[in-house]
Amino acid sequence: MTAGGFLASLSDEEAAAFRSRAATRRFRRGQALMYEGQLGEEIMILLSGRVKVTFTTAEGKEVVLRFCGPGDLLGELSVLDELPRSSSVVALESAEALALAASDFRGLIASHPELSLRLLRSISRRFRDADRKRIEFAASQTLARVAARLAELAEAYGESTEDGIAIDLRISQEELAGWTASSREAVAKALHTLRELELVRTDRRRLTVTDLEGLRRQAV
Repeated sequence: MTAGGFLASLSDEEAAAFRSRAATRRFRRGQALMYEGQLGEEIMILLSGRVKVTFTTAEGKEVVLRFCGPGDLLGELSVLDELPRSSSVVALESAEALALAASDFRGLIASHPELSLRLLRSISRRFRDADRKRIEFAASQTLARVAARLAELAEAYGESTEDGIAIDLRISQEELAGWTASSREAVAKALHTLRELELVRTDRRRLTVTDLEGLRRQAV
């Protein structure tokens, strides 16, 4: 699996400087890389595997904020603003990450000023995506929100097959519900509709998009 994201934006010198200061950590499926409320004492760059970033409401409901893959930067906000982490990060599969202490990360930014711009761009993209989703949640029904997220997953984690685009990410209906601000029942109904429209096919938590353009039209 090729790393992209923040790691891919670094120059060879910056990447080498980061790796020289970082420790490699390995996580099993279901293990937390970071906890909500935890002090931001380190940041991580994911090398392999996928994770979900979640927030737990006062009622105990899990809200999925986003999914991350190889190359993505994790935990930088609490390191920068020195406030407790606002979300948890949990491995969806076996994962490996580079972990760098907060003080070393700040020192790296000070010695490589271009890193500040790369960091701002990374954060800006994430905030733009969050704003887009908030607008979408206010303006769209569950079917459109589910279609939009499945199209996003197909683009980010899709693998072309004879039957369409297989989403290579283990995601449950509960997680999809948490990501689309919907109930599990509403997500199940939306998936049923999308199957009837022959836009997706589901099989044991593996989902294949059979008509990506049609799925995007449902997301509007």
